Amino acid sequence: MTTTVTPFIWFQDQAHDAAKFYCRIFKGSKIVRKDAMSATVRLQGRNYILFNGGDHYKMTPAFSMFIVVKTQKQLDYYWDRLVKGGQESRCGWLVDKFGLSWQVIPEILGKLLSHKDYGKAGHAMQAMLKMNKIDIKALKEAATTSLRN
Repeated sequence: MTTTVTPFIWFQDQAHDAAKFYCRIFKGSKIVRKDAMSATVRLQGRNYILFNGGDHYKMTPAFSMFIVVKTQKQLDYYWDRLVKGGQESRCGWLVDKFGLSWQVIPEILGKLLSHKDYGKAGHAMQAMLKMNKIDIKALKEAATTSLRN
């Protein structure tokens, strides 16, 4: 038996606008289906159903989109576009102008936070907790602080 699991995201009434917005940000993405109530978009090879459901349900940060990047340039690209018209939050989180939460996280963060040197990991964690948009250089510098002490 073949089954699929597709994220279904409830918007108030802006699903079509959100679909166009996300497809502009994620290169190679497209709207694969659109009807009066919804749009299905393919972002980075995965389908998402964006639904105009009214105000019965509200988005919360309990569900977020998680983007892993390698470079600061990539991080800045996604962060700057997604946060436009939205709101910054802490530790790499933001809420876009449609109310959807995103995490824009550098690959190195997981490596630094799980480092076998707890001092290095702790300094990286303390640096991250002070950031909204993650700064990769500052994370690396904070992590090396424990090695000098």
